[in-house]
Amino acid sequence: MQDLYVVSHPHAEHSERDLVGGWYDSTLTERGRRDAGSVAEELARRRSGARRSLRITTSDLKRCAETAQIIAATLDVPVAEDVRLREISFGVAEGRPNAWLAERQVPAPDDDRLDHRGPIPGAETRREVASRVGACVGELMADIEHDHVVVTHGYALTFVVTAWLRIPVEASGFVAFTTSPGAITHLRWDDYWRNRAVVSLADDVHLRK
Repeated sequence: MQDLYVVSHPHAEHSERDLVGGWYDSTLTERGRRDAGSVAEELARRRSGARRSLRITTSDLKRCAETAQIIAATLDVPVAEDVRLREISFGVAEGRPNAWLAERQVPAPDDDRLDHRGPIPGAETRREVASRVGACVGELMADIEHDHVVVTHGYALTFVVTAWLRIPVEASGFVAFTTSPGAITHLRWDDYWRNRAVVSLADDVHLRK
């Protein structure tokens, strides 16, 4: 068995200020740092008796990198940053009030889910996010000597899961896996039957203890 734990970064300052996130590089709040500690403790509990050693790979944005370092300190595992795990870019909207983006955003039509860019200059498409996240996850999947922790963002998490399940980018236009700050999604590869399973999705019980 091989396990991959996908961690959504906990509460960050841009959310507290109701600002658009994306590549806007905010840090964790005090609550976020506390919740990251709870994530670390939960992962340590789940890792008890694990057969494989562990790798942690994180988005390079501060709110994820800080989360990863808190987890790494508890699990005594090094961290690698990867820009491909960043959240979707909202272009010129990043760091502005969420209301500013809401007034201008146009949802993708059903016949253009992957390549619709909308009216916000510099924003990424779903295909662009899925492709870069998928490339990163593909490399991690090739490393079967380790279990993995991936620390990423709410929107990007969907494409960590689709890549793990080997869902092609072309088939991901309508896929969305909902998560919440500080939640853990547990994915598992059965190296005998060769199945890939979603063991749990967006589990946040550890934050309510």
